Amino acid sequence: MNLQDFWNEAVSQLKSELDEGEFSFVFSTLEFVSSSGSKITLSVPSAFFRKQLEGKYLVLLEEKLLELTGQKIEFAFSLRKTETPKPLEPEKRIDHADVPKNSKSQPRKAHTQLNPDYTLEKYVVGKNNDLAYSCAVAISKDPGNSYNPFFLYGGVGLGKTHLIQALGNAIHKNDEKAVIAYVPAENFVNEFLSALQNKTTSAFKNKYRNVDVLLIDDIHDFQNKKETQEELFNTFNALYESKKQIVFTSDRPPQELKAFAERLLSRLTRGMVADLQMPSWETRLVILRTKMEANGMKLSDDILELIAKNISTNIRDLEAALKKIWAYGDLLKREITLEVVQEQLKSVFAGPAQQNIAIDMVQRVVAENHNLSVQDLKGKKRTQAITLPRQIAMYLIRELTEYSTTEVGMEFGGRDHTTVMHAVQKIEDKIRTEPIFEIKIQNLVRTVRDRARS
Repeated sequence: MNLQDFWNEAVSQLKSELDEGEFSFVFSTLEFVSSSGSKITLSVPSAFFRKQLEGKYLVLLEEKLLELTGQKIEFAFSLRKTETPKPLEPEKRIDHADVPKNSKSQPRKAHTQLNPDYTLEKYVVGKNNDLAYSCAVAISKDPGNSYNPFFLYGGVGLGKTHLIQALGNAIHKNDEKAVIAYVPAENFVNEFLSALQNKTTSAFKNKYRNVDVLLIDDIHDFQNKKETQEELFNTFNALYESKKQIVFTSDRPPQELKAFAERLLSRLTRGMVADLQMPSWETRLVILRTKMEANGMKLSDDILELIAKNISTNIRDLEAALKKIWAYGDLLKREITLEVVQEQLKSVFAGPAQQNIAIDMVQRVVAENHNLSVQDLKGKKRTQAITLPRQIAMYLIRELTEYSTTEVGMEFGGRDHTTVMHAVQKIEDKIRTEPIFEIKIQNLVRTVRDRARS
């Protein structure tokens, strides 16, 4: 085998070892150029991509080729010019009057309560959501039997509504006769209160207890709604006993739902519970590319990489940023450059006001995440179980606030500023070399920012 054959085999093996989004991000843009001796040359789309590749995946590639060839393989990278994506052809509208009623090509009617754009095919999968997505796929093929009920939770803008509606659309596509009810929790509450007032509770019960699939979005809105919770409890029992599929979404895990009846909580978690986390940098980039192509936009890789790097709050913010800069160029007929993007999105890139984040709040978040106390982080113990969380806390404070290294050190038992600098460097190195650790840090950042906003 020559080196190109070994390279192809390495790619084939890595495809089964990495998650779909991560693999797509790295290897859809890498191209084998040539090989000479023990050296492989690959082309990359941009200098920024090359930097990310060398920092996070080069060691992985070297180890894989060493395993296959028995010798150390060196890698060289060359930049290539990337073509601007061509705008997608607009979808042709079908005039239903021109389609014979018995035509097999007649499109299936969209479900009246579901957004037809929310499909499983359009859902970008990464380590942040692969379990939730896999559950949705399994349920769509066998509703009422696999993972029932399904409880999906995650922060604002992470794709809960997309996934729950995509699940509904998939079931509708597989079985048009299936009765599917999608309802935001707030609408369910208002409908029930109206039924009580108008004495039409029988009609309300018939509506929701005779469906094949019940999808309730944002169930945290049921907090403190005792009568509605009672109705949901009875509706749940009726559907579950009939093996009908039930799916809930929430902005928090079940154990954090307040003012919920215990017996209802026990039913919400009877089946499968899965969470959606903030996607990694690689997955964010795939999401941006997917959205860009779906909307016929034309933006360079450098611009997409800049947005993916600077926006780590949620998917909704990524989409909003993409639409904003595209509208700017389209409406003003101006070329979209990196400088334009930095100027137009400077307020978005800046993130939440840093002064709203207190040191003690960051310490509490990190301590809770590692089952430690804040005093453990401030104390003198230097075991690995405490040292790493302490370094994480120091890193987050430096990233999210304007406190100096000296000020940060004082809040950790009077440590020297050089200790803080060392901790920050340690965490930065770990982020560059360990993709899973980077996701952990992103989740902590999101938790800190969420608490700062509340």
